[in-house]
Amino acid sequence: MLDFPAWKNWSIWLTVLVCFLLAVPNALTPSQIAMIPDGLPKSQLPLGLDLRGGSHLMLEATANEVEKAKLEGLEDTVRSELRVAEGGAIAVSDLSINRGQLSFAVGDVTRVDQAVAILNKVTAPLGVGAAREVSVSRGSLPGQIILQPTAAGISAAVDGAMAQAVEVIRKRIDELGTREPTIVRQGKTRIVVQVPGLQDPEALKALLGKTAKLEFKLVDAAADPEEVAQGRAPPGSQILPVQQGGQVVVKRRAIITGDQLVDSQVSTDQNGAPAVSFRFDSTGGRRFAQATTENVGKPFAIILDGMVISAPNINEPILGGSGVISGSYTVETANELAILLRSGKLPVELKVVEERTVGPDLGADSIRAGAIASIVAVLAVSLLMILTYGRFGVYAVVALFINIIMILGIMSAAGFTLTLPGIAGMVLTIGAAVDANVLVNERIREEQRKGRGVIASVEVGFREATRTIWDANSLNIIVAIIMFLFGSGPIKGFAVVLSIGIATSVFTAVTLVRWMVARWLTSARPATLDI
Repeated sequence: MLDFPAWKNWSIWLTVLVCFLLAVPNALTPSQIAMIPDGLPKSQLPLGLDLRGGSHLMLEATANEVEKAKLEGLEDTVRSELRVAEGGAIAVSDLSINRGQLSFAVGDVTRVDQAVAILNKVTAPLGVGAAREVSVSRGSLPGQIILQPTAAGISAAVDGAMAQAVEVIRKRIDELGTREPTIVRQGKTRIVVQVPGLQDPEALKALLGKTAKLEFKLVDAAADPEEVAQGRAPPGSQILPVQQGGQVVVKRRAIITGDQLVDSQVSTDQNGAPAVSFRFDSTGGRRFAQATTENVGKPFAIILDGMVISAPNINEPILGGSGVISGSYTVETANELAILLRSGKLPVELKVVEERTVGPDLGADSIRAGAIASIVAVLAVSLLMILTYGRFGVYAVVALFINIIMILGIMSAAGFTLTLPGIAGMVLTIGAAVDANVLVNERIREEQRKGRGVIASVEVGFREATRTIWDANSLNIIVAIIMFLFGSGPIKGFAVVLSIGIATSVFTAVTLVRWMVARWLTSARPATLDI
């Protein structure tokens, strides 16, 4: 137990050195960090919202919006699949969405069964034994077919939409240049967003509260104005409000969407006013060129989040794959729209259900209080250990300081965020870190009372106490992992620090202290132990 070969000596102190180098940037200023050569650690421990201050939002989606989006996707599936049906295209009419269902009529009633078979095939679940996500059935009218998402389909759509929404939100916040945002799902339809250092929640709400769904749709010039005035649109069309006032009827099916955008930037229109220029990818550019070529002379609507921004006429084919969105924009609002379009549309509308702002002064107070608590804990534990165990207490204190450095280094390298509960976990770790030393020291005392010699007492003390230490800390690690997996933000922060602290304390209290004791016994060869 007290024999340390060269490779073990090197591995122990190399581990300590690496953790020390990882922790050093936390004590440096930004200018000093910039002077560190490339290849050496530069990451600092990011501070959470409660320590640094910033904005907190909780966003919520509604399953109805996800269901609506899924039905709109099914509309495109119906058109595309039946257009290429075996034996020729299957003509459809009266295609509409109502009460969570997509219904349409097949022109040739003899091909209804073929249409149902095609749609059953394309909407079949991918996995073996997976539940069907869309039900396809014949309606009560001749030639009518009805598609309706099942409960499993809606659940899968919600899960996919929320996962995509998290990534879109992350892209939008990254465009602001903010650092270390926390974006996590909470429950099935909620997302928590925390942006340390951002003191303007309104700007964050404006950025995240918009879906940024850009669509180009043909205007339905054949719609009956009297029907439209009563809020009824022809089948396959919809009524949308216009930004400048009024409303317009457009085809429900978009000729192209913002999904094909590759870039958007602030520019100016022909009058020099702020505008947003956009550019499609090659596929989107071809579709845009084809659509404008086939509909020269017809009006089309540029729609953002269900609002018609403008509805110009297509005077000639637009072949360049780019365009300009103009309107009543300022430089700030144009830049915001460009960010929204670059980061992509949200798959579902999100509403703010909770918001709060933590000021930097409150965060500084929390850091100060946490630092005082940590210092008091270290001093109290150190004094008690030295007074109780003498030299062995000094070894425990040295290991305690190295343990704190290792925790900071590992958290900095892994990018874990330090929160106020995390500081509480660190203070708890300080007290728990010396538990292992107490067990070892008391076992050594017990072996001395049995009459064993110095070396034998130390060897047996470390060997027997180590078993208990491993058992106790294994249970603590299991509890910390459960807290991390099932807890929310503050609980997770506490669990992370606790887990790392448990692992490093076992290393420092058992391995490192045992090395120091072995070196002292080898060099001093004491006849008795004062412990």
